[in-house]
Parts: sequence; C-alpha cells; structure tokens
Amino acid sequence: MPGPVLFLGETLVDLICERPLESWSQADSFVPHCGGAPTNAAIVSARCGAQVALAGGVGEDHWGRWLEDRLRAERIDLRWWKRLPGVQTGVAFDVIDPLGVPDFLIYGQGIEPALEALESELEAAVSVSVALELGSNTLLGERERAISLRARELISEAGKPLVVDVNLRLSRWESPAQAVNTVQSLCAGAFLVKVNREEARLLSGESDPARGAEALCARFGARVVVVTLGADGALIRGEARADAKGVSTEAVDTTGAGDVLLGVLLAALARSGFDPAAAAAVLPLAVSNAARSTERYGAVDALPDAIALPSALR
Repeated sequence: MPGPVLFLGETLVDLICERPLESWSQADSFVPHCGGAPTNAAIVSARCGAQVALAGGVGEDHWGRWLEDRLRAERIDLRWWKRLPGVQTGVAFDVIDPLGVPDFLIYGQGIEPALEALESELEAAVSVSVALELGSNTLLGERERAISLRARELISEAGKPLVVDVNLRLSRWESPAQAVNTVQSLCAGAFLVKVNREEARLLSGESDPARGAEALCARFGARVVVVTLGADGALIRGEARADAKGVSTEAVDTTGAGDVLLGVLLAALARSGFDPAAAAAVLPLAVSNAARSTERYGAVDALPDAIALPSALR
C-alpha cells in the first residue's frame, strides 16, 4: 500500500443540543459527537476505504479517551495523533438554529499543544504519506501556523498533493483581511482547494461561484478548486470540471457537510493516484453523502459505516 492521506488539525468533542433553537438561552441538554473539520473528513475517507492518518491530538483526559476509542473504531492511523498530559481536550458546544445552521462556543486547548508535540515527527509523517490535508484552523496561533506551514513546505518539496480546506471562521480572526491573506498563502500551488460560496467570493472577488473557482485556479495555481453550494450542490473547476445538483433532504444539522464532501473526494483521489478526473467523477456521490449527513445531528452520524466508491475508481 502506498501510504495514508495525512489530515493535520483539530479533533474535538462536539456537544450538540439536538433540537432547533432560536437562541442559546433555550439550550437544556447536549449530546457528544466526534468533531473537528479534518477529523470529520478523515472519518469519511476511511469509510470510503482510503488509508487515512490523523496528525494532532487531544488531552490525556476522559474526553480524549472517548475520542480515541471512536477514531480507532474507524480504522484511522493514529501514529501522529496523541493524548497529551496536562492538556484539556477541545470541546465545542453547538446550538443549531431552525435552518440547521450551527453556532459554536469552544473550550479547552487542543490544537496548538498537539501540533507542538507533533513537530519532531512532522518530517517522518509527511514522508510516508501520499498527500496532506490542511485547513485554516491551524493558522491562528503563531506556533501552530509555523508548524502547519512547515508541513505544507515538506509536502511540496516531496512533490506530493496538498489539499486545502479553507474553512474560514472569520469571527476567530482579527479581521477578514488577515484571514484572507493568510489563507491565500496556504493555497498557492495546492493540488485541490475546497471553498464554500462565500469563501470563493472573499478569495477571488467574484460573485459567481464558477468564475470564482476559475479565478482561484489562475491566481493560486491550484489544479482543482471545489466550491460547495449548500443545498444547491457543488462544482469543480480547473484540471477537472463538474457540476453536481443538490439533493433534497430534511436538514436538521449542517455541521460538517463540507467535511463529508471533501472526505469522499479525497478517498476517490487517493484511489486513483490523484487523477483530477476522479474528483469530477465522484462529485455527485460526495454531494449526496454531504446532504445525507445533515439529516441527523453530528457530522458523520447519519452516514453508513462503509461508503462504496464507483467501481471505475477501484
């Protein structure tokens, strides 16, 4: 086997109030789910049959053990994922509005101590991996940003694919301009960049998603850009081209739908040796699973334990 796709970033507990709410004051109970954007995507890729590794970690506490048990059940490689003494596992309290849109309050440490613990093993992790997935959540703190950009440098030097999940949470940044400028530096030369409709507009200045994707390919040199369109589906531009219509669903929680879509795409790409055409071929399946994920609370809990990719990719 050639090696795993390496997902670098946060793993946390999503504590979700499992009913639609108009405000936080209505919340009365919370149910734990596995969370964190790269972790959600890694779980989905593993369920599609891909070799997957996580790089990061959690605290040496009860929630850290709870997460580890679930990740091992998903058959995820945890060589570079650690439970760290003295660190509090990240916990996100999630309230979902009547349209299925989440609002988060995050507690604990998580990302920065985990990446610092990974630093000495970063070169080894990248060397045995076939690709690297990164997102913007590890770019906020100075130390975690330096480690993330070092991982990006290592994967580029090795001539292996870099996949960027932009995943901007603007409220966590000092300004939108700072967020956009930082993410742009991450995207340069990436094999694949995944954005939502608003992120495509922020990064490209184009209001039309297709034109925005094309502009991002030209501006960053990305080989493939994927724009998620919520209920309207998704599109791909660059070295592959595809448009997938949305799938009708009774959405209760849209948390992680984009993570699900990316997880399916990455599994298909890994299966094909990172042929851009594989992303286009599997886009309808990715959109369908992303839609299905919104039918229950938690990013991956509505999905089957095994997701079959098209036979042509095997």
